[in-house]
Amino acid sequence: MGRNEKVRGEILQSMLDEAVKTLLLENEPAQAWRRLFRNSDVVGIKSNEWYTMPTPKELEDAIKRRLLDVGIPEKDIDIDDRGVLHNPIFGKATALINVRPLRTHHWSGVGTCLKNYIMFVPDPSAYHGEGCSDLGKIWTYPIVKGKTRLNILSALQPQFYGRGAHFFDKRYVWPYKGLIVGTDPVSVDAVGVHLLRSKRVNYFGEDRALDVPPIHITTAEKKYQLGVSDLSRIQLIKLGWQEDILI
Repeated sequence: MGRNEKVRGEILQSMLDEAVKTLLLENEPAQAWRRLFRNSDVVGIKSNEWYTMPTPKELEDAIKRRLLDVGIPEKDIDIDDRGVLHNPIFGKATALINVRPLRTHHWSGVGTCLKNYIMFVPDPSAYHGEGCSDLGKIWTYPIVKGKTRLNILSALQPQFYGRGAHFFDKRYVWPYKGLIVGTDPVSVDAVGVHLLRSKRVNYFGEDRALDVPPIHITTAEKKYQLGVSDLSRIQLIKLGWQEDILI
């Protein structure tokens, strides 16, 4: 982050490259991305366009740049959020990348990677019940099942507290300047939840309750077998600056 909270694209590209290289145990970004994608893939980048905290365009650009480096034609790559069900690239996608900002959320407790796929169903509000506990079911539908190669939570400026629908308050947003990256959406989300909780304790002196607890994350593991939600079973590798990392 530079002056006026502007994202510095070249630094963000380097952060993403380091994360993906470390995740895939490779020395070069190109090698790591080729482990995840082939030049014959059709790739949908599922972003998030919520007007108050959208996925940074610099992060979308960094992802797309590496897909082009793999040799995927630009015509076979697209970035979308609310239009994914009617987007021809997503309709024929062989691979998906899931990327969105980390924040609290009225219906699901947190807005993280699992929640980001709610636009892949025609009736998103049908999944709001019981703290969005059945969000994991969406990941079993043919349009997304088995296609997600990478999950990225933008923790550049997360929102750690909020109450009420569409809540935003800059008092509860802080410049964490991080990314949480993994192949397991449940683990990525569990780490994100832990980070937001740690920040609430740091800020308030206690973990203040959200509108609902993020039960959909443990349900995604136990009911839908989508990944690991237990922090003690997640291999968390921390890169870069460690001060105030909170996790």
